Amino acid sequence: MREAVHQVVEQQQGLKIVADCADGPTLLTAVERTHPDVVITDVRMPPSGDDEGIRVARRLRQTHPEIGVVVLSNYAEARYGLELLADGAEGRAYLLKDRVHDGRQLEAAIEVVARGGSMIDREVVQLLLAREEREHDSPLAGLTPREREVLAAMAAGKSNAAIAEELVLTKRAVEKHVGAIFLKLGLPSEDVVSRRVAAVLLYLSVERS
Repeated sequence: MREAVHQVVEQQQGLKIVADCADGPTLLTAVERTHPDVVITDVRMPPSGDDEGIRVARRLRQTHPEIGVVVLSNYAEARYGLELLADGAEGRAYLLKDRVHDGRQLEAAIEVVARGGSMIDREVVQLLLAREEREHDSPLAGLTPREREVLAAMAAGKSNAAIAEELVLTKRAVEKHVGAIFLKLGLPSEDVVSRRVAAVLLYLSVERS
């Protein structure tokens, strides 16, 4: 998988690989040596083999907050997404490995985290939405099906223009849906994509009784 990611990144213009690491400790050593703009890591990698990638991302938040991190996973596991964002959503992306074959998606994630933004895989977002909807008296119950689609796209880091293209809507219609979503969820309106993502994911990650 590491070799596949290496090949995909090499094919993207404007990106340069400065290190290729097999485990967490080697990765952290390479960060100190090369000072990269972005780190791409696997959720499960040596030496622990469980959530090593998440621990690396959280450690880098403390030691090198300016470095973006893209975490890759085999499965759409909501808990990993929430753990990754526990210390903030800025400069973090959670992407399923299936997306790696489409170099454009991986390139988009790299660019987003490099500028301090956030991106969460759509399947993970849907899991978070489904979990929240099961909570008693969840405000999500008041969203229309179209608003839920827009919310999922927002949390995946898409701009209003990108959402309009994906859902075959006018940009004005998307703006109205976004306004309705923030109003119904009691979230402040915000045009900056990374802050919109952080606000939505913060809302979804809060446990309610």
